[in-house]
Amino acid sequence: MATASVANHDVHAHDHHDHEHHDNFITKYIFTQDHKMIGKQFLITGIFWAIIGGFLSILFRLQLGFPDMNLEFLRPLLGGWITESGQLDQTFYLALVTMHGTIMVFFVLTAGLSGTFSNYLIPLQIGARDMASGFMNMLSYWFFFLSSVIMFISLFIKTGPAGGGWVVYPPLSALEQAIPGSGLGMTLWLVAMTFFIASSLLGGINYITTVINLRTKGMSFSRLPLTIWAFFLTAVIGLLSFPVLFAAALLLVFDRSFGTSFYLSDIYIGGEALPNTGGSPVLYQHLFWFLGHPEVYIVLLPALGITSEVIATNSRKPIFGYKAMIISMLGITILSFIVWAHHMFVSGMNPFLGSIFMFLTLIIAVPSAVKVFNYLTTLWRGNLIFTPAMLFSIGLVSFFISGGLTGIFLGNSAIDIQLHDTYFVVAHFHLVMGSASFFGLLAGVYHWFPKMFGRMMDARLGYVHFWLTFVGVYMVFFPMHYIGIAGFPRRYYSWTNFEFSNMYTDLNMFVSVAAIITFAAQFIFLFNFFNSMYRGRKATQNPWRSTTLEWTTPINPGHGNWPGEIPTVYRWPYDYSKPGADEDFIPQTVPYSQTPESNLPHEQELVKLEQEIMKEESEVLVANENKH
Repeated sequence: MATASVANHDVHAHDHHDHEHHDNFITKYIFTQDHKMIGKQFLITGIFWAIIGGFLSILFRLQLGFPDMNLEFLRPLLGGWITESGQLDQTFYLALVTMHGTIMVFFVLTAGLSGTFSNYLIPLQIGARDMASGFMNMLSYWFFFLSSVIMFISLFIKTGPAGGGWVVYPPLSALEQAIPGSGLGMTLWLVAMTFFIASSLLGGINYITTVINLRTKGMSFSRLPLTIWAFFLTAVIGLLSFPVLFAAALLLVFDRSFGTSFYLSDIYIGGEALPNTGGSPVLYQHLFWFLGHPEVYIVLLPALGITSEVIATNSRKPIFGYKAMIISMLGITILSFIVWAHHMFVSGMNPFLGSIFMFLTLIIAVPSAVKVFNYLTTLWRGNLIFTPAMLFSIGLVSFFISGGLTGIFLGNSAIDIQLHDTYFVVAHFHLVMGSASFFGLLAGVYHWFPKMFGRMMDARLGYVHFWLTFVGVYMVFFPMHYIGIAGFPRRYYSWTNFEFSNMYTDLNMFVSVAAIITFAAQFIFLFNFFNSMYRGRKATQNPWRSTTLEWTTPINPGHGNWPGEIPTVYRWPYDYSKPGADEDFIPQTVPYSQTPESNLPHEQELVKLEQEIMKEESEVLVANENKH
């Protein structure tokens, strides 16, 4: 808890009447520049995509769990993608896997998580009226919306959506004649992702600028909530890595449409050689995974930041190791850029290079372990309050541990060569990245719902939702580790032709049933979310008795967030259960001079500094009044 810089960052704290907006429906709800409404737009769009992405996974789990099942009942929905014999079309299976991965990783866990909470919380928690650029913020959402529309349209075209896996490796994705899913569907995928990248970059620039420049008086970097640190570093990672994916996609467009050979060489189709020479599909892998691995942390860090806030609030304890948490996030940010080739151990890379990436991959487990240790020690002997948000945060820690441990296996190149492209990998990243981040998203929604909508969600439905989802996720992904170790391969439409995999029929059926139940449980959340928005119990201003700035705004804050002056910050964001204090939380806006009974020795020294600041402020106020 370093002494805050007293430099006036509050350059944006004009008189409140400058910020009053008289909006009509279009400017308030559609083309809005209010960060809170834009955050809600990202959230609703992310929820829509989560339903679509989850439903696609149910379709291909039906194929995997019940390979001989007659799916004729799906014909009204899927039309020609159900064959004459009532089976799922093979090329459509690949398209389902591709679109599920793309939707969940980018549209739900990147836009839905970062877009929602970075937008909603950054100005509120640092004490800003809005983002640095409201217009750029609005553009960020509408680029994402345009990307969503294009991706959604691709689901309905005759040749089907993109079908090269969510990583769209060439040459499969580069040759339109390869499979139906490499035709128009792949073109639309590339166009949609281009708009998505533009959206992410616009958002990232805005988040970084806002955190650096628009913090209120007293809000030094050492007093930022860990949520803001997480969103800030996530934006830095995205700003440095998404342009590389754009480059990869652009070169793929050139290979597909303009006859270049960046990724193509020595290709034969139907016995005939294509004219392309000199390219390398491994180049695409390097470019893709240079984003692809940082993307894991673009997805994870916001969820971990949310978890830090929720666990500290509901443990009624200061977060354990605040500085260690920041340093570990900085370590993850740096290391995330130098481990990408662990996805490529079987691509023919030099074993010496593989050993370097293996070493770096195992090192990144250290800052992750620091975070887990600090979560557990924050929970240890705390006055735990098991709100739905707290349960989902603890669930995230559970997935982060169990999924992270299997990452140590896969980080070892000798073991990865055996496990690569098996269900062991699927289980690993669905636990540590997919499910953990999804639980972070849900924890954030349950926790900040009262601030977003002025009402409380139904806690009983939240508990039911948590337990069904938590148990369901383990039931889905735990068995996958076993069949993966046995060599069960990913992305196979049909596995019943192989004797070694036939023995896992029952386990696959079990996983599919568990997936269907887990997906169905999400409709409890959907009902709770939309019903509570209109019929939920009205929230108080600070229902969780939290210390951070967003709970000092009115219950339904207008555009500008605070009526009158923006509050000044005097302390760090985790003063919970402080010995000697009247209550078990002290908001960041309470000066040390008002809490002499609970001040630590070094905090007593800050009282004098506070009094000097207050004297300066009152002099400025008097001078302004005299001018008027």
